[in-house]
Amino acid sequence: MSVVIRNAEPEDVNSLTELMYDYIVGFYQNPWPPVEKIHDLIQTLFEKQNGIQFVAEQNGKLVGFATLFFTYSTMKADKITIMNDLFVIEQFRDTEVESQLFLECHKYSQKHGYANMTWITSTDNTRAQIFFKKMSALQGRDWVHFSKN
Repeated sequence: MSVVIRNAEPEDVNSLTELMYDYIVGFYQNPWPPVEKIHDLIQTLFEKQNGIQFVAEQNGKLVGFATLFFTYSTMKADKITIMNDLFVIEQFRDTEVESQLFLECHKYSQKHGYANMTWITSTDNTRAQIFFKKMSALQGRDWVHFSKN
Protein backbone atom coordinates (compact mmCIF):
# COMPACT_ATOMS: atom_id res chain seq x y z
CA MET A 1 0.00 0.00 0.00
CA SER A 2 1.91 3.03 -1.26
CA VAL A 3 0.47 6.25 0.11
CA VAL A 4 1.88 9.73 -0.42
CA ILE A 5 1.45 12.44 2.22
CA ARG A 6 1.63 15.91 0.70
CA ASN A 7 0.28 19.46 0.87
CA ALA A 8 -3.23 19.87 -0.47
CA GLU A 9 -3.25 21.49 -3.92
CA PRO A 10 -5.93 23.30 -5.96
CA GLU A 11 -6.67 20.22 -8.06
CA ASP A 12 -7.67 18.41 -4.83
CA VAL A 13 -10.66 20.68 -4.12
CA ASN A 14 -13.43 18.29 -5.21
CA SER A 15 -11.95 15.17 -3.60
CA LEU A 16 -11.02 17.11 -0.47
CA THR A 17 -14.56 18.52 -0.25
CA GLU A 18 -15.96 14.97 -0.33
CA LEU A 19 -13.57 13.87 2.42
CA MET A 20 -14.44 16.89 4.54
CA TYR A 21 -18.16 16.06 4.24
CA ASP A 22 -17.39 12.45 5.24
CA TYR A 23 -15.63 13.85 8.31
CA ILE A 24 -18.07 16.63 9.24
CA VAL A 25 -21.39 14.95 8.43
CA GLY A 26 -20.59 11.24 8.26
CA PHE A 27 -18.15 10.80 11.14
CA TYR A 28 -19.11 13.59 13.54
CA GLN A 29 -22.76 13.84 12.39
CA ASN A 30 -22.72 17.64 12.27
CA PRO A 31 -25.00 19.65 9.94
CA TRP A 32 -24.08 19.82 6.27
CA PRO A 33 -22.18 23.12 5.72
CA PRO A 34 -22.66 24.94 2.40
CA VAL A 35 -20.13 23.88 -0.23
CA GLU A 36 -19.09 27.54 -0.65
CA LYS A 37 -17.94 27.64 2.98
CA ILE A 38 -15.95 24.42 2.56
CA HIS A 39 -14.31 25.80 -0.58
CA ASP A 40 -13.53 29.12 1.14
CA LEU A 41 -11.85 27.23 3.99
CA ILE A 42 -9.83 25.06 1.60
CA GLN A 43 -8.79 28.17 -0.36
CA THR A 44 -7.69 29.91 2.85
CA LEU A 45 -5.54 26.90 3.71
CA PHE A 46 -3.92 26.94 0.24
CA GLU A 47 -2.57 30.41 1.11
CA LYS A 48 -0.71 28.92 4.14
CA GLN A 49 -1.10 32.12 6.18
CA ASN A 50 -3.62 30.95 8.78
CA GLY A 51 -3.08 27.23 8.41
CA ILE A 52 -2.15 24.39 6.11
CA GLN A 53 -3.80 21.19 4.95
CA PHE A 54 -2.13 17.88 4.18
CA VAL A 55 -3.65 14.99 2.25
CA ALA A 56 -2.98 11.27 2.03
CA GLU A 57 -3.19 9.96 -1.53
CA GLN A 58 -3.18 6.38 -2.77
CA ASN A 59 -3.22 5.62 -6.51
CA GLY A 60 -4.49 9.11 -7.33
CA LYS A 61 -7.34 8.98 -4.76
CA LEU A 62 -7.42 11.03 -1.56
CA VAL A 63 -7.92 8.78 1.47
CA GLY A 64 -7.37 11.26 4.29
CA PHE A 65 -6.50 14.78 5.35
CA ALA A 66 -5.12 16.72 8.28
CA THR A 67 -5.46 20.43 9.02
CA LEU A 68 -3.18 22.66 11.07
CA PHE A 69 -4.16 26.17 12.12
CA PHE A 70 -1.59 28.68 13.28
CA THR A 71 -2.15 30.67 16.46
CA TYR A 72 -0.52 31.69 19.73
CA SER A 73 -0.62 30.37 23.27
CA THR A 74 -0.49 32.74 26.19
CA MET A 75 0.52 29.81 28.43
CA LYS A 76 3.53 29.15 26.19
CA ALA A 77 4.09 32.81 25.28
CA ASP A 78 4.81 31.49 21.81
CA LYS A 79 3.23 30.46 18.53
CA ILE A 80 1.60 27.03 18.28
CA THR A 81 -0.27 24.90 15.78
CA ILE A 82 -3.68 23.40 16.39
CA MET A 83 -4.30 20.15 14.56
CA ASN A 84 -7.99 20.79 13.99
CA ASP A 85 -8.57 17.70 11.86
CA LEU A 86 -7.02 14.28 11.34
CA PHE A 87 -9.26 12.09 9.23
CA VAL A 88 -8.75 8.99 7.11
CA ILE A 89 -11.43 6.87 5.49
CA GLU A 90 -12.37 3.84 7.54
CA GLN A 91 -10.16 1.27 5.81
CA PHE A 92 -7.08 3.39 6.63
CA ARG A 93 -7.79 3.91 10.34
CA ASP A 94 -5.23 2.34 12.65
CA THR A 95 -2.79 2.04 9.75
CA GLU A 96 0.48 3.68 8.86
CA VAL A 97 -1.44 6.23 6.75
CA GLU A 98 -3.02 7.76 9.85
CA SER A 99 0.37 7.80 11.59
CA GLN A 100 2.05 9.42 8.58
CA LEU A 101 -0.53 12.23 8.45
CA PHE A 102 -0.10 12.88 12.17
CA LEU A 103 3.69 12.85 11.92
CA GLU A 104 3.62 15.21 8.92
CA CYS A 105 1.69 17.73 11.02
CA HIS A 106 4.13 17.34 13.91
CA LYS A 107 7.15 17.59 11.63
CA TYR A 108 5.77 20.75 10.01
CA SER A 109 5.15 22.31 13.42
CA GLN A 110 8.69 21.57 14.60
CA LYS A 111 10.36 22.62 11.34
CA HIS A 112 8.59 25.99 11.35
CA GLY A 113 9.44 26.85 14.96
CA TYR A 114 6.09 26.33 16.66
CA ALA A 115 6.33 25.71 20.41
CA ASN A 116 3.97 22.75 20.19
CA MET A 117 1.10 21.15 18.34
CA THR A 118 -2.16 20.72 20.21
CA TRP A 119 -5.55 19.18 19.39
CA ILE A 120 -8.76 17.88 20.91
CA THR A 121 -10.97 14.91 20.19
CA SER A 122 -14.42 14.03 21.42
CA THR A 123 -14.63 12.19 24.73
CA ASP A 124 -16.34 9.22 23.08
CA ASN A 125 -13.73 8.85 20.32
CA THR A 126 -11.76 6.25 22.24
CA ARG A 127 -10.15 4.88 19.07
CA ALA A 128 -8.53 8.27 18.43
CA GLN A 129 -7.46 8.57 22.07
CA ILE A 130 -5.70 5.19 21.85
CA PHE A 131 -4.04 6.29 18.60
CA PHE A 132 -2.77 9.56 20.12
CA LYS A 133 -1.33 7.73 23.13
CA LYS A 134 0.40 5.34 20.72
CA MET A 135 1.93 8.41 19.05
CA SER A 136 3.43 9.41 22.44
CA ALA A 137 1.04 12.34 22.86
CA LEU A 138 0.41 13.69 26.32
CA GLN A 139 -3.17 14.11 27.45
CA GLY A 140 -3.83 17.69 28.47
CA ARG A 141 -5.12 19.12 31.67
CA ASP A 142 -8.74 18.78 32.55
CA TRP A 143 -10.12 21.88 30.87
CA VAL A 144 -13.81 22.39 30.30
CA HIS A 145 -14.39 23.19 26.65
CA PHE A 146 -17.01 25.85 25.77
CA SER A 147 -18.23 27.35 22.52
CA LYS A 148 -20.88 29.90 21.52
CA ASN A 149 -22.50 30.42 18.15
